[in-house]
Amino acid sequence: MTSTEAMRPLDGITVVACEQAVAAPMATRHLADLGARVIKIERPGPGDFARDYDTTVHGLSSHFVWLNRSKESVTLDLKHAEGARIARELVARADVFVQNLAPGAAARLGLGADELTAEHPRLVHCSISGYGEDGPYRDAKAYDLLIQAETGLMSITGTPEQPAKSGVPAADIAAGMYAYSGVLSALLLRERTGRGGAFSVSLFDGLTEWMGFPMYYTRYGGSAPVPAGAAHAAIAPYGPFGTGEGRPDVMLAIQNDREWVRFCESVLRRPELTRDERFADMTARVRHRDELRAEIEGVFAALTAAELDARLEEAKIAHSRRNGMAELIEHPQLAARNRWTEVGSPAGPLAALIPPVTVTAGPPPRMDPIPAIGQHTDAVLTELGYPADEVARLRAARAV
Repeated sequence: MTSTEAMRPLDGITVVACEQAVAAPMATRHLADLGARVIKIERPGPGDFARDYDTTVHGLSSHFVWLNRSKESVTLDLKHAEGARIARELVARADVFVQNLAPGAAARLGLGADELTAEHPRLVHCSISGYGEDGPYRDAKAYDLLIQAETGLMSITGTPEQPAKSGVPAADIAAGMYAYSGVLSALLLRERTGRGGAFSVSLFDGLTEWMGFPMYYTRYGGSAPVPAGAAHAAIAPYGPFGTGEGRPDVMLAIQNDREWVRFCESVLRRPELTRDERFADMTARVRHRDELRAEIEGVFAALTAAELDARLEEAKIAHSRRNGMAELIEHPQLAARNRWTEVGSPAGPLAALIPPVTVTAGPPPRMDPIPAIGQHTDAVLTELGYPADEVARLRAARAV
C-alpha cells in the first residue's frame, strides 16, 4: 500500500471546536472519523453538558459516547481572558473552527467569523446556531424539541390526537450533518483557491429543509398532510399492518400501481381488488385507507408468519418488521457486514458502530477513544509552548 493509499481523507487537518450538546459534536465526530484531529474545548469542571444527560453507558452519557470518540478534550474558561487567549492560539494553528456558542458569544470572545477569517485567511469558520445569526428569533432558545415544534415537524408526526416529536434529535442531526458537509465543501474550495471562509448553519434552517415535502404538499395542495403515525399522508398501503394476535406488525411500502397489482395478485391473492374503484389509484387508496387496511389485515390474519413472509418475498414487495432497539443491536445485517467494533473510553472498551460511509480501499475510519474531561489539556498546552509551571499557574487561576 502506498503512502497515499494509507491516508484518510482528512489526515493532517486540525479542527478546533467550542462545542456542546449534539449538533456541533456530530459534525466534528464525522470529521474525526475521516482522520481530522479534533480538539474539543470544554468548560472546566462539568465540561460539555451532554456528558450529564444520562449515565447508562457504564456511567457515561449515551449522547456523549455516540458523538465524541476520536477527540482531544481541552478545558478552557472562555470567559477568562487567558482561557480565551489560549483558544485563539489553538485556532491560529487550525484548519477549521466550529462553534455553537450562544448568539454573539464567539464575537465577544474574539472568535467571530469576521475577525478570525481576516487574521487567518485559510481558516474555515463554521457557526451553528438555533435560528440563524439575524432575524427576530436570533436570540430565542433553540433546543431540539422546540425546533421540531417550530418547524412543524410535530404537526405531521404522531396522530391527530397525539402529536409526537421524532424519537431522535432530528433538528440537531440535520444541523450537524449540514455543518459537516459545509466544512468538507469549504475545505475542497480552499484547495482550489487557497482561501478558507466562513459559513453558518442553523437548526431551524436545517430542519426546515427536511420539511420540503409537507411544505410543497401544503402550499400547492391547499391542505397540510394529516399526521398518520407510521402511515403516509400521500401513499397507501404504507405503514404498519396487523398480522394476527400475538404477532408483530408488518411494515408495507407500496409506492406505485404496478406494485399494487402485484401485491393484490401474489400476496393477497385477491386480484379483484385492483378493479375496485375504492382502490383504483393512489389517490383513491389514500382516501379509502381504512377500508384498504381492513382488506389487507383480513388476509394477513389468516396466514402464518412463514406463509406471509414467503408471499411477500416471492412477490418482491417492500416490507420489514417493526424492530425495537434490542432487535436492531442484534440485527443479522449488522453482524454479517461486521458493522460493530470497539472504542476506548474512561469506562473501558465500548461497542461502537463503524461510520456509514463504506470505503472499499484505504485505511479504516478513525475509531479512537472517547476522552475524559480535560484529558488532553496539559499535552495541548505543552504543544503550544507553555512550560509546566505556567500550566500550573493557569490551573490555579482557573483559566483552564
